[in-house]
Amino acid sequence: MARQHYQGSCQCGAIAYEVEADLDQTVTCNCSRCKRLGLVLAFVPRQDFRLTSDGPVTEYLFNRKQIHHRFCPTCGVESYALGKGPDGAEMVAVNVNCLEGVDPRALASQAVDGASF
Repeated sequence: MARQHYQGSCQCGAIAYEVEADLDQTVTCNCSRCKRLGLVLAFVPRQDFRLTSDGPVTEYLFNRKQIHHRFCPTCGVESYALGKGPDGAEMVAVNVNCLEGVDPRALASQAVDGASF
């Protein structure tokens, strides 16, 4: 699967976006946040992500406080997070569970040991 165009949103639709992503590169993580939320993530360069409905957003920072977890204060869904890649480039971690027409459990995601970071 190559990069494709997707639309995503929180559950209530207050936060919505478009993204160009390669879903062959998805990740699951066992850190204290991702594990509890059951996140399946696709990491994309910031320029490949565009908010189409920028409703109110709440931000959560934990651990090293380097990833800005953004979630909807109405429905509580974290549909994306902002941060930087290892090379310092601006990145977006997209919650694949929030993408329209995608079954994240059918993807061959790479497991990452975020609990050890």
